[in-house]
Amino acid sequence: MRVLKWELLGILFIIFVGSALHFIFELSGYSAWVAPFAAVNESVWEHLKLGFWPAVFFAPCEYLFLKKRTCNFVIAKTAAMYVIPLGIVLLFYLYTTLLGHNVFAIDIIIFIIAVIIGQMASYRVLTSSELSNRENVAALAAGVFLAVIFLVFTFYPPHVFIFQDLLTGGYGIP
Repeated sequence: MRVLKWELLGILFIIFVGSALHFIFELSGYSAWVAPFAAVNESVWEHLKLGFWPAVFFAPCEYLFLKKRTCNFVIAKTAAMYVIPLGIVLLFYLYTTLLGHNVFAIDIIIFIIAVIIGQMASYRVLTSSELSNRENVAALAAGVFLAVIFLVFTFYPPHVFIFQDLLTGGYGIP
């Protein structure tokens, strides 16, 4: 039950911190130090950071309280860090393809749903039987890879639709 409580707390943390990260780049005076962690424009890609980084920030706190009660912590957290952005992408493009445009309220609901699904995937892995050290190392590498991609693509985004600012049509930091 304690593991579930921490995963539910993680949902709230990720939603609130992720929501703040939506605005923090502008509030920071467009700081280059803030850019890798916050949305720098209105592209779908930049919004993926709003779920990823809060999950990264929450994981060490959660680990302090759950390290003796769970298995597969690194795998579980990495799973959530991939499921959240994947959920956002899939749900966003599904509904915008059907409607032909995006709706702000639906975007927020999708963010919340993706966070819930990600944290429940994490819970499932945390409460499953122990996996090998090899899988933990692979998960850590996958998590670091995603963090590096978010950092690099903040400053050097490919000119692909997912990176395009939905309001200005531009790419990267305005």
